[in-house]
Amino acid sequence: MAAVFSDDPGASVREREAFALRHHMALWDVLASCDIDGANDSSIRNPHPNDIGVILRSAPIRVVVTTGTKAGQLYRSLIEPGLRRQGIATPMMTLASTSPANASKSLEDLIAIYHDAFTQAGVLTE
Repeated sequence: MAAVFSDDPGASVREREAFALRHHMALWDVLASCDIDGANDSSIRNPHPNDIGVILRSAPIRVVVTTGTKAGQLYRSLIEPGLRRQGIATPMMTLASTSPANASKSLEDLIAIYHDAFTQAGVLTE
């Protein structure tokens, strides 16, 4: 995110919170809980989604971004239907995973992908 926003997030929790606030972003997991073997997304069982609707109803969120295919699939299948029933239609996009396991993308590729996506979504302005 430092390279995408051309800004240093700092090392401490407080500095990183300030970075997120400066760039109008919030971080939230798609799942509140699940059973999983290590960090292997394909092993997720018994997924329980977070109630992001609480946030989307009360904050001016422009776009929801998930990182990685599995997070996008879980959001679409477990969260979006409930949001639609509540009349919430916040756009969502899935970006490439930043996990080291995603060896198909270099750091430079990820920076370019995220920069382009955030620019198109109107979150990042030049």
